[in-house]
Amino acid sequence: MPLKTDGDPGYGSMVGPGLSLSGSLGGSETLPLLIPEAVTDKNTWKPMNREQLEAVAGGPGWRKFRSRLVLLFWLGWLTMLGTAIVVVVQSPRPVATPLHWWQKELFYRLQPALFLDVGHTEFSAISKVSDRLAYLRFLGVGVMILEGLFRHDVSPPNLTEIDQRLGTLPQFHQLIIDSHKAGVRIILDLCNLDLLNGPEFCNKTEMLSDSAVHVQTLTEWRALVEEFSTEYNERIVMVKQTGDSSSPLNASRLTVNSSLVDLVSKSLLPSSFHQLSAAELAEAMESRLKTLQGERPSWTVDRPVAWELQKVLMVLIMTLPGTPIIRYGDEISQSVNVSVYLPIDGQAHEDTIQQNRIKSRRSTSFFQSLSRTHFREEALLFGTFTFLPFNSSAQSNSSATPPLAFLRSWGCVHVLVLFNLGSEPQSLDPNWAPSLPEEGVFVTSTGLDRLGAVSLKSIQLQPHEAIVIKLFEPDNYF
Repeated sequence: MPLKTDGDPGYGSMVGPGLSLSGSLGGSETLPLLIPEAVTDKNTWKPMNREQLEAVAGGPGWRKFRSRLVLLFWLGWLTMLGTAIVVVVQSPRPVATPLHWWQKELFYRLQPALFLDVGHTEFSAISKVSDRLAYLRFLGVGVMILEGLFRHDVSPPNLTEIDQRLGTLPQFHQLIIDSHKAGVRIILDLCNLDLLNGPEFCNKTEMLSDSAVHVQTLTEWRALVEEFSTEYNERIVMVKQTGDSSSPLNASRLTVNSSLVDLVSKSLLPSSFHQLSAAELAEAMESRLKTLQGERPSWTVDRPVAWELQKVLMVLIMTLPGTPIIRYGDEISQSVNVSVYLPIDGQAHEDTIQQNRIKSRRSTSFFQSLSRTHFREEALLFGTFTFLPFNSSAQSNSSATPPLAFLRSWGCVHVLVLFNLGSEPQSLDPNWAPSLPEEGVFVTSTGLDRLGAVSLKSIQLQPHEAIVIKLFEPDNYF
């Protein structure tokens, strides 16, 4: 095919290497090359230079936009500042009364004699108490009351020597050292001793019985306690009220700075020779709740109760104003059958033991939940107490045990505690407490099965159940 050679001689010409015009091929070889024509895009984006930017930014439109944007920012900032000031001014500002360490700690009563010959080991009872300090601190216990450390059949008692069956004096000194490291204080219970015939008193924090409560004895104990007290290691005198009537000194109604007694221990239940029924227990609790008048004693339960009501009383002790005192073993539910741990025909039932271990861990979790609630909720530490009576005529079943309730208030936060000691479910009357906020959240319960938000109109108390609910006033939150 002949090549077209006319036209521009430079177009499509290509001279190969080693070839010349006079080469053997008879001239240069020309090839057609397709080169597209350059197309110019009129809409090509080009960045603005500095001069163009300054010219556009200085226009009247941008200046107006920037000024309005700055004005909007300052208006929004001033609005938020004014809202915060209004919230701070209008919000209640409760002033917390400073509490002493014995008003904030959880007390734990323990008898070292319970650890005698346990496991037939070479360790003494006092050494086994030292081994339980980490466990007690894990539960939230801050004070341990040692009962029966001295022999009560010796008159006058020698408070410089402990019962040799429990251990030696160096072992007791080691217990004191270990308790300081664990952050657990120790109080000695001397209620079973005849202190009136003693020639001198020891230099420890003591607990006295009602029989020894009179001004002269307490004055001597107060002088001794103050002699060995320091600013960071304050010792106290504690009185245990064994009867239903108040002590002659009436120490619970005196101020801490001017009284001879720092703390008064009271029993929640009245003296009784038989186990109280649910109705009798509810009546005793209602009578106790109605008579509270701003006092902050230490509460304990010295009477045996049915195992299904054990957790209900635990909630009551941990939520009342005052210092809670629990006994050894109360942190574990009484529904755990301890007898299954004893050998039967040489070996216990492993499946039953495993079930009781699960129940024990669950009960310990319930106690830890109550302990954390007691220390974290300011309404339980500093709040006021209000008893909330129920209208018995409004109950669906008049023969059933009526529920009980009280309120702990601190500022705009309220903690509502509900009890149902009966064996039948109880529903709250919608018009029971119209002044209370209707919405809240569950804090804890005896079954540990109530979580999340709740409305007071839809609560149904299960048999032998206690519930702790935190209520908020909606007008105080945005």
